[in-house]
Amino acid sequence: MKDNTWLHRWDERYGNEEFAYGTEPNHYLKEQLAQLDPGKILFPAEGEGRNAVFAATKGWNVHAFDISSNGQKKALQLAGQNGVTVDYQVGELSTLGYQKEQFDAIALIYAHFPAEIKSSLHKMLEKYLKKGGYIIFEAFSKKHLDYIAKNEKVGGPKDIGSLFSIEEIKADFPDYTIVELTEKEIELHEGLFHNGTGSVIRFTGQKPF
Repeated sequence: MKDNTWLHRWDERYGNEEFAYGTEPNHYLKEQLAQLDPGKILFPAEGEGRNAVFAATKGWNVHAFDISSNGQKKALQLAGQNGVTVDYQVGELSTLGYQKEQFDAIALIYAHFPAEIKSSLHKMLEKYLKKGGYIIFEAFSKKHLDYIAKNEKVGGPKDIGSLFSIEEIKADFPDYTIVELTEKEIELHEGLFHNGTGSVIRFTGQKPF
Protein backbone atom coordinates (compact mmCIF):
# COMPACT_ATOMS: atom_id res chain seq x y z
CA MET A 1 0.00 0.00 0.00
CA LYS A 2 2.98 2.30 -0.40
CA ASP A 3 1.22 4.53 -2.88
CA ASN A 4 2.20 8.17 -2.46
CA THR A 5 -0.66 9.33 -4.69
CA TRP A 6 -3.12 7.61 -2.37
CA LEU A 7 -1.45 9.13 0.72
CA HIS A 8 -1.30 12.59 -0.86
CA ARG A 9 -5.00 12.43 -1.71
CA TRP A 10 -6.03 11.80 1.90
CA ASP A 11 -3.51 14.20 3.45
CA GLU A 12 -4.85 16.88 1.12
CA ARG A 13 -8.50 16.10 1.92
CA TYR A 14 -7.85 16.17 5.67
CA GLY A 15 -5.52 19.18 5.51
CA ASN A 16 -8.27 21.80 5.62
CA GLU A 17 -9.66 23.32 8.79
CA GLU A 18 -13.16 22.02 8.10
CA PHE A 19 -13.87 18.34 8.71
CA ALA A 20 -14.27 16.54 5.37
CA TYR A 21 -17.05 14.23 6.60
CA GLY A 22 -18.21 16.33 9.53
CA THR A 23 -17.84 15.61 13.24
CA GLU A 24 -21.06 13.65 13.80
CA PRO A 25 -20.89 9.83 13.81
CA ASN A 26 -22.16 7.70 10.96
CA HIS A 27 -25.81 6.86 11.56
CA TYR A 28 -25.46 3.10 11.02
CA LEU A 29 -22.47 2.88 13.36
CA LYS A 30 -24.35 4.79 16.05
CA GLU A 31 -27.33 2.46 15.69
CA GLN A 32 -25.23 -0.71 15.89
CA LEU A 33 -23.02 0.37 18.80
CA ALA A 34 -26.17 1.00 20.82
CA GLN A 35 -26.84 -2.77 20.62
CA LEU A 36 -23.45 -3.76 22.10
CA ASP A 37 -21.78 -3.57 25.49
CA PRO A 38 -18.69 -1.34 25.29
CA GLY A 39 -15.33 -3.07 24.99
CA LYS A 40 -12.27 -2.66 22.76
CA ILE A 41 -13.00 -1.42 19.26
CA LEU A 42 -10.82 -0.78 16.19
CA PHE A 43 -11.54 1.78 13.47
CA PRO A 44 -9.49 1.15 10.30
CA ALA A 45 -9.06 4.04 7.82
CA GLU A 46 -10.58 6.34 10.43
CA GLY A 47 -9.69 9.67 8.84
CA GLU A 48 -10.59 12.62 11.03
CA GLY A 49 -11.99 10.55 13.87
CA ARG A 50 -15.69 11.33 14.00
CA ASN A 51 -16.70 7.71 14.58
CA ALA A 52 -13.85 6.79 16.90
CA VAL A 53 -14.49 9.82 19.10
CA PHE A 54 -18.20 9.01 19.27
CA ALA A 55 -17.43 5.44 20.40
CA ALA A 56 -15.06 6.79 23.07
CA THR A 57 -17.81 9.06 24.43
CA LYS A 58 -19.95 5.91 24.82
CA GLY A 59 -17.36 4.17 26.98
CA TRP A 60 -15.49 2.13 24.38
CA ASN A 61 -11.72 1.62 24.56
CA VAL A 62 -10.96 2.98 21.10
CA HIS A 63 -8.11 2.21 18.72
CA ALA A 64 -7.89 3.68 15.22
CA PHE A 65 -5.50 4.01 12.31
CA ASP A 66 -5.12 5.72 8.96
CA ILE A 67 -2.30 6.45 6.51
CA SER A 68 -2.88 10.21 6.87
CA SER A 69 -1.11 12.14 9.62
CA ASN A 70 -3.45 15.06 8.89
CA GLY A 71 -6.37 12.77 9.68
CA GLN A 72 -4.74 11.75 12.96
CA LYS A 73 -4.09 15.37 13.94
CA LYS A 74 -7.74 16.33 13.49
CA ALA A 75 -9.00 13.16 15.19
CA LEU A 76 -6.92 13.89 18.28
CA GLN A 77 -8.13 17.49 18.22
CA LEU A 78 -11.75 16.26 18.10
CA ALA A 79 -11.09 13.77 20.89
CA GLY A 80 -9.67 16.57 23.05
CA GLN A 81 -12.73 18.74 22.41
CA ASN A 82 -14.92 15.85 23.58
CA GLY A 83 -12.80 15.01 26.62
CA VAL A 84 -11.93 11.48 25.47
CA THR A 85 -8.83 9.60 24.35
CA VAL A 86 -8.31 7.53 21.21
CA ASP A 87 -5.24 5.38 20.52
CA TYR A 88 -4.71 6.57 16.93
CA GLN A 89 -1.78 5.26 14.89
CA VAL A 90 -0.54 6.34 11.45
CA GLY A 91 0.70 3.68 9.06
CA GLU A 92 -0.14 0.51 7.21
CA LEU A 93 -2.01 -2.22 9.05
CA SER A 94 0.76 -4.81 8.87
CA THR A 95 3.18 -2.48 10.73
CA LEU A 96 0.95 -1.38 13.62
CA GLY A 97 1.40 -4.26 16.07
CA TYR A 98 -2.22 -5.16 16.81
CA GLN A 99 -2.65 -8.52 18.52
CA LYS A 100 -4.64 -11.58 17.52
CA GLU A 101 -8.16 -11.45 19.00
CA GLN A 102 -7.50 -8.05 20.62
CA PHE A 103 -10.84 -6.40 19.80
CA ASP A 104 -14.49 -6.93 20.69
CA ALA A 105 -15.59 -5.03 17.59
CA ILE A 106 -14.12 -3.67 14.35
CA ALA A 107 -15.95 -0.83 12.59
CA LEU A 108 -15.34 -0.43 8.86
CA ILE A 109 -17.15 2.79 7.97
CA TYR A 110 -16.45 3.87 4.37
CA ALA A 111 -13.09 2.11 4.61
CA HIS A 112 -12.60 1.92 0.83
CA PHE A 113 -9.17 0.39 0.28
CA PRO A 114 -7.65 -0.03 -3.20
CA ALA A 115 -9.31 -2.88 -5.10
CA GLU A 116 -6.23 -5.11 -5.19
CA ILE A 117 -5.82 -5.22 -1.39
CA LYS A 118 -9.30 -4.74 0.09
CA SER A 119 -10.12 -8.44 0.60
CA SER A 120 -6.69 -9.29 2.01
CA LEU A 121 -7.01 -6.38 4.45
CA HIS A 122 -10.43 -7.59 5.58
CA LYS A 123 -8.97 -11.03 6.23
CA MET A 124 -6.02 -9.55 8.13
CA LEU A 125 -8.32 -7.39 10.24
CA GLU A 126 -10.57 -10.33 11.01
CA LYS A 127 -7.71 -12.04 12.87
CA TYR A 128 -7.63 -9.18 15.37
CA LEU A 129 -11.29 -9.74 16.31
CA LYS A 130 -12.18 -11.92 19.29
CA LYS A 131 -14.34 -14.98 18.83
CA GLY A 132 -17.90 -13.75 19.28
CA GLY A 133 -16.84 -10.21 18.34
CA TYR A 134 -18.61 -8.04 15.78
CA ILE A 135 -17.82 -6.46 12.44
CA ILE A 136 -19.83 -3.29 11.75
CA PHE A 137 -19.56 -2.25 8.10
CA GLU A 138 -21.03 0.44 5.88
CA ALA A 139 -19.56 1.37 2.50
CA PHE A 140 -20.67 2.14 -1.02
CA SER A 141 -21.98 -0.70 -3.18
CA LYS A 142 -21.08 -1.39 -6.79
CA LYS A 143 -24.41 0.18 -7.83
CA HIS A 144 -23.18 3.47 -6.37
CA LEU A 145 -21.48 4.44 -9.65
CA ASP A 146 -24.94 5.23 -11.05
CA TYR A 147 -25.56 7.61 -8.14
CA ILE A 148 -22.21 9.39 -8.59
CA ALA A 149 -23.08 9.92 -12.26
CA LYS A 150 -26.20 11.82 -11.16
CA ASN A 151 -24.61 13.68 -8.23
CA GLU A 152 -20.86 13.83 -7.61
CA LYS A 153 -21.43 15.45 -4.20
CA VAL A 154 -22.53 12.10 -2.79
CA GLY A 155 -18.85 11.07 -2.90
CA GLY A 156 -17.29 7.63 -2.99
CA PRO A 157 -14.79 5.84 -5.23
CA LYS A 158 -15.31 6.02 -8.98
CA ASP A 159 -13.72 2.65 -9.76
CA ILE A 160 -15.98 -0.35 -9.39
CA GLY A 161 -13.21 -2.49 -7.90
CA SER A 162 -13.08 -0.32 -4.78
CA LEU A 163 -16.84 -0.67 -4.28
CA PHE A 164 -18.50 -3.62 -2.53
CA SER A 165 -21.02 -6.37 -3.17
CA ILE A 166 -22.89 -8.60 -0.74
CA GLU A 167 -21.04 -11.59 -2.24
CA GLU A 168 -17.65 -10.02 -1.45
CA ILE A 169 -18.61 -9.41 2.17
CA LYS A 170 -19.79 -13.01 2.55
CA ALA A 171 -16.50 -14.22 1.06
CA ASP A 172 -14.34 -11.96 3.24
CA PHE A 173 -16.15 -12.86 6.49
CA PRO A 174 -17.20 -16.49 6.00
CA ASP A 175 -19.05 -18.41 8.71
CA TYR A 176 -20.07 -15.22 10.50
CA THR A 177 -23.53 -15.07 12.05
CA ILE A 178 -25.21 -12.39 9.95
CA VAL A 179 -27.11 -9.89 12.06
CA GLU A 180 -27.70 -7.73 8.98
CA LEU A 181 -26.41 -7.83 5.42
CA THR A 182 -28.21 -5.62 2.97
CA GLU A 183 -27.74 -3.37 -0.02
CA LYS A 184 -29.85 -0.25 0.19
CA GLU A 185 -30.35 3.30 -0.99
CA ILE A 186 -29.72 5.90 1.72
CA GLU A 187 -29.52 9.66 2.13
CA LEU A 188 -26.15 10.96 3.30
CA HIS A 189 -25.45 14.28 4.97
CA GLU A 190 -21.89 13.88 6.24
CA GLY A 191 -19.67 16.96 6.04
CA LEU A 192 -18.46 18.28 2.69
CA PHE A 193 -18.00 15.03 0.79
CA HIS A 194 -20.98 12.73 1.49
CA ASN A 195 -24.14 14.55 0.41
CA GLY A 196 -27.10 13.08 -1.41
CA THR A 197 -28.59 9.72 -2.31
CA GLY A 198 -26.24 6.74 -2.54
CA SER A 199 -26.19 2.95 -2.56
CA VAL A 200 -24.47 1.16 0.31
CA ILE A 201 -23.78 -2.27 1.72
CA ARG A 202 -24.52 -2.57 5.43
CA PHE A 203 -23.21 -5.54 7.38
CA THR A 204 -23.16 -6.46 11.02
CA GLY A 205 -21.78 -9.91 11.67
CA GLN A 206 -20.61 -11.94 14.66
CA LYS A 207 -17.41 -13.96 14.44
CA PRO A 208 -17.90 -17.66 15.18
CA PHE A 209 -16.97 -18.88 18.68
